Amino acid sequence: MLEQSNKLRNNLHLHFLVFIAGFTAILGELISIEAIPLVWYRMLIAGVLMFIYIKITKINTKVSYSVLLKFFIAGIIIALHWITFFASIKEANVSIALAMFSTGAFFASLIEPIFYKRKIDRYEILFGLMVSIGVYIILDSEIKYLTGILLGISSAFFSSLFAVINGKFVEKHNASIISFYEFIGGVLFISIYLLFANDGFSQEFFKLNSKDWIYILILASICTAYAFIASVHIMKYISPFTVMLTYNLEPVYGIILAILIFGNNEIMSANFYYGAILILLTIIMNAIFKLKR
Repeated sequence: MLEQSNKLRNNLHLHFLVFIAGFTAILGELISIEAIPLVWYRMLIAGVLMFIYIKITKINTKVSYSVLLKFFIAGIIIALHWITFFASIKEANVSIALAMFSTGAFFASLIEPIFYKRKIDRYEILFGLMVSIGVYIILDSEIKYLTGILLGISSAFFSSLFAVINGKFVEKHNASIISFYEFIGGVLFISIYLLFANDGFSQEFFKLNSKDWIYILILASICTAYAFIASVHIMKYISPFTVMLTYNLEPVYGIILAILIFGNNEIMSANFYYGAILILLTIIMNAIFKLKR
């Protein structure tokens, strides 16, 4: 009875984490500042919180310079993922950004064989074509959001690249240490860009209204630092396949939340939902095929 109770609690916790992931997109719409400063604040605050967690748990932070460089490069990739994701929301809306984000599994099926030195399976090519058809259906009906769609696809690519690289890292290193240094790398990367950009670190950059501060703090603490630590913890009790399959519900939760919160601004054409459903079903079938193998 106790075991069943623990299993139910962990599964509910997992769905809560997926809900948080979907809510990230909502915060991206609510926060008024542009994508680049938004991600800078997110990674900086999350990095500080992660550092506090590392100190409390007394995790050893020492790594070699070569490993540190690899973490920093991964941090740049995750920064680019978040920047293009939030930029997609700003250019289009939450529904478009999340639907395009779903294509990440297709990119992963192409990137993963390169890193793990294996051939691309035939079914992955078929699923890739199905995802492409889903994107085409959405693009055909929502061409006015072309820039947002392209940014969303770019975000999915960076996310997949980051996930595959991180998969190699966690084989040898503590997950919290990886994230901490990745956050530092991302902040340094964006900071260097802002130093050379027009109106980069201007006075306006640091003048946020009270609502933006609240939303950014929620984004950095609950949706980033807490969500990451909790997801690592949850995988001790739930199979990776279940975690992966459940996280495919992120766009579903996010799109439903967006419609409830933003109303007509998030209601799309029928073809958009046909395309999004095709992409989501393809991703789920891909996960099931991988489990059988």
